[in-house]
Amino acid sequence: EVQLLESGGALVQPGGSLSLSCAASGFDFPTYVMSWVRQAPGKGPELVADVDVSGTAAEYADSVKGRFTISRDNAKRTLYLQLNNLKIEDTAVYYCAKDKNPWGGTRPFSADRLGVWGQGTQVTVSS
Repeated sequence: EVQLLESGGALVQPGGSLSLSCAASGFDFPTYVMSWVRQAPGKGPELVADVDVSGTAAEYADSVKGRFTISRDNAKRTLYLQLNNLKIEDTAVYYCAKDKNPWGGTRPFSADRLGVWGQGTQVTVSS
């Protein structure tokens, strides 16, 4: 069974930082492009970032470019998202997700590629 377990969400002040993690099991993690998606209250899901199977190429939404960094450790089967200079509009539930199929690329940068999502972790940015 595919499992994706996110952690690291918290309440943080504007300008602060957080590190999110996603522990993966039940599938061949090193062969899948992995992504972070977020959903704010009353809004649809937004693909935030994705990273290729080797961890050397990543894509970001314009809204987070230069502030967030996605990375992965294939030996630990773990996906990460470093969030810096957080803004109030970053408040959302953050989900990690795997592509539907293995050995894909990070383009198109679209949530249409995504298959299984985790249960999410809440990030709240507030003063």
